[in-house]
Amino acid sequence: MTALSAARVAGANERVNLGMIGCGGRGRYVARFMKEGGADIVAVADVYRRNAGAARDWAGGSCAMHADFRRLLESKDIDAVLVATPDHWHASTAVLACAAGKHVYVEKPLAHNIREGRAIVEAARRYQRIVQPGMQHRSSPHFAECAEIVRSGQLGKVHYVRVWNMVNMIPRGIGKAPDEPAPEGLDWDMYCGPAPLVPFNRKRFLSTYRWFWDYSGGYITDYGTHRFDTVHQVMGADRPKTAVAAGGRFALDDGGQMPDVLTVTYEYPGFVLVYEGINTSGFGAGGRSAGMRYYNARGPFDRPNGMAFYGSNGTLMADRIGYEIFPELASSGWPAAPAGASPQFRMERKQMNTTDATGPHARAFVDAVRGLRQPAADIEDGHRSTTVPHLGNISFKTGLKLKWDAAREDFDNQPEASKLIGRAARKPWNLIG
Repeated sequence: MTALSAARVAGANERVNLGMIGCGGRGRYVARFMKEGGADIVAVADVYRRNAGAARDWAGGSCAMHADFRRLLESKDIDAVLVATPDHWHASTAVLACAAGKHVYVEKPLAHNIREGRAIVEAARRYQRIVQPGMQHRSSPHFAECAEIVRSGQLGKVHYVRVWNMVNMIPRGIGKAPDEPAPEGLDWDMYCGPAPLVPFNRKRFLSTYRWFWDYSGGYITDYGTHRFDTVHQVMGADRPKTAVAAGGRFALDDGGQMPDVLTVTYEYPGFVLVYEGINTSGFGAGGRSAGMRYYNARGPFDRPNGMAFYGSNGTLMADRIGYEIFPELASSGWPAAPAGASPQFRMERKQMNTTDATGPHARAFVDAVRGLRQPAADIEDGHRSTTVPHLGNISFKTGLKLKWDAAREDFDNQPEASKLIGRAARKPWNLIG
């Protein structure tokens, strides 16, 4: 690919001509906010004609439609692209888009593996393109407020952080389906792309593809990536030194491959991070408060997604739509206070709610392409946050406590783990080496 439109940069008063690569529900959802922010959807591409046609009809006007995203990238009139393909196509699509002179918004997780993530970063720098990862927590003011609370010392000493993603999928999980012919209008060979070519199975397609190693890393790369990125933002650290995982497929009877219980312990300089990805219970954590809304909560007790920063003055619990501070008692030891005395605390109790930031994050990308602001998330941050769940999966697969050298992006004398940093792409879909 050549830099066909490298000189084309939208001005502050111009509409941005956007190409949409991957036209499923998530792609159309994000594109809607980009349209609101000043983008015109001028071309769409998808290996599944039904999805591409639906996106073209939605975009309206003279929107072009392609089965092969490379044809979309040939258009000199396109300023930027939205990459909302399955995870295993993110790297090839983003790298070739940069080479074609397009700015790129790429959905999370950034890439299928660590080596492909680094390839996206290098392409962004080499071609001097804006590449914004779809980690919308970076556009949430309440997470910036959480970072200020922790970094200013208000929470006291923070040496333990917990992240959890939980949902009860017992007993059938994603269900099962037999192998069958691919539906009409689907290029299954290209869908598999750099992954192995296997018989079509509808569980490997559309909403449940992330339950297969060929295309994704499961729950931890899907939801966990967002929360690891927020931990990095709040704690000011993005390079774990070690990772050790435990888990397995214990209970679900479905066609997927991912563990239904996965825990990973990461050591960072100065603190320990514990991740819990559980599909056999939806409870998550306690500590719910009257009047608070919680992300994806389905009942009166569960708190299925979140991050907790345990400080010596209090504990800050946060999710996508709010945060709370639970203060520590002023006195230490036991008993904490004389019987009947009012408890004294080390900091104030606090709680707040907000809304999901996908809209502001998508509009921020359009503004960046128009030269009005910096991207809401840097591609290097996106890569480092996506590396964390990949390390968890590599530990799970090898059974090793990994020793990670973030500068080299390799393991210290652990060759069986090093083999899983990347993978050889299937020909002829090895488009970026």
